Amino acid sequence: MSNQEYNADQIQVLEGLEAVRKRPGMYIGSTSLRGLHHLVYEIVDNSIDEALAGYCKKINVAIGKENIITVEDDGRGMPIDMHHKMGIPAVEVIHTVLHAGGKFGGGGYKVSGGLHGVGASVVNALSEWFHVEVKRNGQIHKIGFERGITCEKLHVIGDLENSEMTGTKTTFKADHLIFDELVYDFSVLESRIRELAFLNKGIEITISDLRGETPKVSRFFYEGGIKEFVSYLNVNRTSIHEDIIYNEQTSEGSTVEIAMQYTDGYSENIFTFANNINTHEGGTHLVGFKSALTRVINDYGRRKGIIKEKDENLTGEDVREGLTGIISVKLEEPQFEGQTKTKLGNSEIRSIVESICSETLQVFLEENPNQSKIIVEKCLRSAKAREAARKARELTRRKGVLDGLTLPGKLADCSERDPSKCEIYLVEGDSAGGSAKLGRDRSIQAILPLRGKILNVEKSNFSRIFSSAEIRAMITAFGCGIGEDFDVSKLRYDKIFIMTDADVDGAHIRTLILTFFFRFMRPLIEQGHIYIAIPPLYKVKKNKSIYYVYSDKELNKLLGEIGRTGITLQRYKGLGEMNAEQLWSTTMDPAVRTIVNVTIDDAVEADLIFSTLMGEKVEPRRDFIEANARYVTNLDV
Repeated sequence: MSNQEYNADQIQVLEGLEAVRKRPGMYIGSTSLRGLHHLVYEIVDNSIDEALAGYCKKINVAIGKENIITVEDDGRGMPIDMHHKMGIPAVEVIHTVLHAGGKFGGGGYKVSGGLHGVGASVVNALSEWFHVEVKRNGQIHKIGFERGITCEKLHVIGDLENSEMTGTKTTFKADHLIFDELVYDFSVLESRIRELAFLNKGIEITISDLRGETPKVSRFFYEGGIKEFVSYLNVNRTSIHEDIIYNEQTSEGSTVEIAMQYTDGYSENIFTFANNINTHEGGTHLVGFKSALTRVINDYGRRKGIIKEKDENLTGEDVREGLTGIISVKLEEPQFEGQTKTKLGNSEIRSIVESICSETLQVFLEENPNQSKIIVEKCLRSAKAREAARKARELTRRKGVLDGLTLPGKLADCSERDPSKCEIYLVEGDSAGGSAKLGRDRSIQAILPLRGKILNVEKSNFSRIFSSAEIRAMITAFGCGIGEDFDVSKLRYDKIFIMTDADVDGAHIRTLILTFFFRFMRPLIEQGHIYIAIPPLYKVKKNKSIYYVYSDKELNKLLGEIGRTGITLQRYKGLGEMNAEQLWSTTMDPAVRTIVNVTIDDAVEADLIFSTLMGEKVEPRRDFIEANARYVTNLDV
């Protein structure tokens, strides 16, 4: 287009909710399953806002036939009077105008869970149809929309038996023209609903799945709020002190709720929330919490003589080892920043959280001397293990293992030096490793064979991790360090593939490796660097044609197409059964390979699953496997 052709006629103005339908990803992240579920969260958040304002006690969420969603609450009911500026009922404004609602300083809500105040109108725009029923003034009022456009004006559909009843009921069907898939995952919605119930104590939230012959119903109600959240997270861990340290306090218009408990484990499990939003990237509230925790435990340990004069002060890592904690803040004007807008930036909240956390912890330590001694001694053991790990790191550096110059001997590195173009395969076994080395694209693909099952880091401290040759080899090959030395910018490969056999042992090895990444290199998962390579299960040969299939379902489909007579069928028991050419053409060739990018949609649930599958307690692991075995044909995590 020439400069002369670029004029006012080329400037497109999208009216009303057209912009949302044109660029849905800008408003809900994506049109994948994640975006589909986000629609439900937006509507539920409106009901939660009513609860935060003190007007709602019960919320019901239902997935109906044909994946129709219904969300009903007993709040005040959306306003139905005429909006003086727009000339239409307020409930219609809320659902057809972006950035319209009671969350922009108009006095409707002091605290809101939504990020942008666009929830209801965006969901309406992305729905095939959308209905709202409002209980107010002794009557039930209804309004209807199709793809964001009002098709049924607000009208009365009935009288209420009790004129004091109020509330809002929203029913919608996501638009098949927008979303790739329309089938909701009950467990995904259930997880978020449970989390909201923990974060908003005293509110009853029920979620029902009415799609099957037998309805599934889960009801969540927690008087203890995040105190019960910590108990839930620690169900598969062994706590080292009985009482959960807890406090809720309001200061300068912000409410801070803190709950924490130490376990005998080695991983740090701290989750932060701001106005019910999971702040995955932390922020000022987390900084305040960490600062208070480190200072108060050191001060107490010194005063009581548990930490001796000759001992160095405990570090932040020392006092957080084995700690499960929840920090939830509710503030009037949250400022979110970071890559995914899930990092709290309000400067004033740091000092508020630090002050409340300090006071809470000081009171607990003074009033519970026996439990306090156990906690401080646990932190001291962590410090000793950290020092042992530091010495191990220094020793291995002197030997040239972790200095970034001497790579592991069994690593077959690639020739490309631009990390953004490089990938590394973690391969189970020397046999498969040999085939992978021969079949790879040597310019961009590195191969690191791993022998047997790596150390279960869920049951190990830092010093034991450094004694594991396989883990040391991975740390060295990746180049980004671990613990205090971790720096994701130094990662030598953009993609890290876990390539294991398609059997139970392979699944176990894959889970052990994923546990290591989740506990010690989580940013690699969060930034999309971790992948699972999917090898074929079967090789099918008919006449001169060869087919590779990756599941029993795919096999049955293929056999239905090519016929079951005159075929040769080979089931691969392991990667080692494939030669270099087969491994390349089925599993490693970027043009045709099947891969899965490992993501963390719900860090809380991920933490719970890893602690269940890889922790010390056998009974929860057995219960989990028994409950979920029927859902899988090939065991995976």
